[in-house]
Formats: sequence, structure tokens, C-alpha cells
Amino acid sequence: MDFGQTFRVAVESLLVNRLRSVLTTLGIVIGVGAVIGLVSLGRAVEDYIAQQFDALGSNLLEVNSAPPRSPTRDRVAPLTSQEAAGLLLPGIAPSVQAVATDYDLFGQIIAGGESASVPVRGVSANYGLLRNWSVLEGEFITQEHVDNAARVAILGLDVVEQLYGSRDARPIGQQIRLNQRTFTVIGIMAERGGTFISEDNVVIIPITTAQTRLDNARTADGSYRVSTIFVQARNEAVLGAATEEVTAFLSEAHGIVFLDEQDFRITSPSDILGIVNQVSGVLTVFLAMIAGISLLVGGIGIMNIMLVSVTERTREIGLRKALGARSGDILSQFLIESVLLSLVGGFLGIGVGWIASQLGTALITELNMQVSFDAVVLATTVSTLVGVFFGYYPARRAARMKPIDALRFE
Repeated sequence: MDFGQTFRVAVESLLVNRLRSVLTTLGIVIGVGAVIGLVSLGRAVEDYIAQQFDALGSNLLEVNSAPPRSPTRDRVAPLTSQEAAGLLLPGIAPSVQAVATDYDLFGQIIAGGESASVPVRGVSANYGLLRNWSVLEGEFITQEHVDNAARVAILGLDVVEQLYGSRDARPIGQQIRLNQRTFTVIGIMAERGGTFISEDNVVIIPITTAQTRLDNARTADGSYRVSTIFVQARNEAVLGAATEEVTAFLSEAHGIVFLDEQDFRITSPSDILGIVNQVSGVLTVFLAMIAGISLLVGGIGIMNIMLVSVTERTREIGLRKALGARSGDILSQFLIESVLLSLVGGFLGIGVGWIASQLGTALITELNMQVSFDAVVLATTVSTLVGVFFGYYPARRAARMKPIDALRFE
């Protein structure tokens, strides 16, 4: 019996019990659909996170205070505005193009009969440019505001909603009270969202105002503490050199001799993105493995049905062998039936995964879930292997039947 005839007989055998064949493939459909859907979700989340970090600038370094790793030093010297300015001095850091700073604290804001406790961020005039922060309406902090420690404020959209009941409110020019001091609203921040914490829940003021009017951030040497120093390298290619230059400058400024004594941490969006992608990748694989359990269940279901089919068709097997069918023909027929069940389930599962991806994109507009080619190849390969693995034993059992025993079976 040639392959074509064996294939035709296998298909006819499956069509005899259509409902049973359909129900058998459901486990494969659900498993493949779940795996493809979760893989698409994981990649969409990675792409979304990458876009968020790209918005920060691929050539931007973030410098924060951090406790030393060395047990012999526990003092953390604060980062200062003087150190930030020092990075721009000739010969100090040739790879650095610009530096921005911020000073963070919490404040009680009152406006429109409402009050809220919100994060307050004092920023330098070039903060918006370096961090790609833009206003939806009004103006950003200027150098004149910083020089005069002006009492002006820019509201994030979440703060606008808390105080005025709607994100569409535009209180520009109005007065607000921030920590018992009167400020004038000069702008509304464009929506930024946030990967972990919403960046729309913030009030932005000049950094000098935060350091002197809302807090006493003056240091012993006459400078002022800052929370973060943002360092923009001249381009992404010199990011490593900029990191070394900033490290050397701050280490000397803080009297650091050994690496473990460093009381600051330098990170870049690419570093954070790598960590986040690693975590999300592991999570995606973990979820896909959980979804793969349904593939295992589906494979066991195929084996179970094929064993039942072998038992039901024992006399047919005996008759075919008596008429000259070889063991290989019987093995091929039942193996083809098993693989067909898995492949049909796999293709239907790809369709289910695609539908799930489209629904996910429609429900979560920030994510663009797409079924990739490699996911389709993986699903097809896995479903084929499931059919072969779980179908081989029943097929082999059918092929090894002795004709006389099969014909006597009741």
C-alpha cells in the first residue's frame, strides 16, 4: 500500500467519527492558542517597554546616590548642583554634552477647593529637553524661573484631575497653594503615563524653588543637594566613555578610592531595559510553559482516543493483515491519524492565538500584539511532535497485532 492510499484510509477513518475527532483536537487547539497568545503578549510588552525607555534617550545616564557596598564605609555624600556643574567644565568629561538635575520631595497642594498630597519635582531649565518632557499647554520651566527661584508650577494631568475633577481642565494662570506657599500655574504637562509609576502624578517647579523655598537643601560647602543628575552623552557610541568620566569625577569629589566605596549609582535606559526584558522574557517563558500543559493534556487525549480506536478496529486490523497489509502500513495509518489530529488542532490553535492577539490589541491600545512567524513555526512543529510522540505507541500496538488474534477478537 503506497503512502497516498494509506493517507486516504487514515482520513476516512477520522471522518467516520467526526465529533470524536473534533473533541480530541480541542486540547491541542487550546494549548497552541494559549502559547501563541502569551508569546505575542510577552513580546508586545517588551516592545512597549522599549518604546518607553527610548523616549528617555538612549544616550542618557542617570546618577543617583546609593549606599556603598564596602562594609568599611557607610557614609553617603549627597550629589550636589556644584558637582553637576563641574561635569561641564573643560577637560572634566569630554564625552558629556549636557547635564540636568532634579530635586524631589512631597508637597500638599490646595486648589479649587480640593487638596492632595503629591510628588513635587524641582527641575533645571533643560530638564524637559534632556528627558523629552513636553507641555500640553503653557510653558516649561525657564532659566529665568530657576535664577529667581520663581513660585511657578506645572501640573501633571493626574494632579489636574484630582484638583479640578477633569483632565480637560486648564487652570493656567490660576493660583495654587503648595506647602502653604502661593504658586502660579504656568503649564500642563503632556500625558506621559509610566511603565511602573504614573509620571502624570507630579507637580514640577524650578529646582532652586524646591531647594530653598520648600526645603533647606543647602550643603556645608555652600552648594545644594540634588536628587538625580541626568548626563547626556554626545552620542550613544561614547556612552561608555561618558560613564567612566562621570565615575572618575564623582569618585574624586567624594574621596572614593576603591570601587566598593562608591556612594553613587550610574544607570542608563539600556541597562534598565535589559533587566526588564530579561524579567519579562523569563515570565513569558514561564507562562508559555504553563499553557503548554494543555498541550500535554491534549497529547494524552490523542493517545487515549487512538488506543480506543485500535481496540474498536481490532478485527479490521486483523482482516487487513490477513489480506496482505504489512505491519508498516498499519503503523503508518494510525500514526498519520494521530499526526493529522495534532496538525489540525495546531492550525486551529494558531487561528485562536491570532484572534486572542487582535482582541488584546483592541482592549489594550498601548500594546501591539502580533503573531510572529517563528511562533507559527513553533506551534506547527510542537503539534506535529505531539502527534508523533503520543500516536506512536497506539500505532505500534496496532501494527504488532497477530492476524489470527485480531480476527478472533470480540
